[in-house]
Amino acid sequence: MSLFFIALLPPQDIQDYANDIKQYFADNYASRHAQKSPPHITLQQPFKWANRDVSKIEATLAEFASQKQSLPITLNGFAAFPPRVIYIDVVQSPELLNLQADLKAVVEANLGIVDKEGKNHRFTPHMTVAFRDLTRQNFQAAWTEFANRQLHFEFIADKVTLLIHEGKRWHIKSEFAFLCN
Repeated sequence: MSLFFIALLPPQDIQDYANDIKQYFADNYASRHAQKSPPHITLQQPFKWANRDVSKIEATLAEFASQKQSLPITLNGFAAFPPRVIYIDVVQSPELLNLQADLKAVVEANLGIVDKEGKNHRFTPHMTVAFRDLTRQNFQAAWTEFANRQLHFEFIADKVTLLIHEGKRWHIKSEFAFLCN
């Protein structure tokens, strides 16, 4: 069994920017945990799955992606889930909210993957830059610095990504292109 999750990854230039922010948090606020995965917007929370059956996930995601249009994504400023999480805020567009809801329905129906936590929580798209090992004291200091910091990126999400936890980090396992516009 391995841990997997499903996400949207931004283009490399935005990943580089987000990784620089993660490094800043590591250097200035002793928060390194966010560096264990590429910058992403989680669509399906981590779940355990048998390695021998990964092709079932991949087939489901390939079919799902082949029926979806690319969608615009806007990153706008920073936000937080106090007392430990700071993230790049993702604008909650109808297209993104629908994509995530559709994906959850498909993985539940086809694979039996149910996000028990997600049933009670509204989807808040975000790109985490500091969490878990960010102390409450460092959160307060960092949030004072980042609460009003400006950031704006726009990109077209044209694929969904399956990530796998290998050792101490998350890695891209496979990517599935959306139907072209």
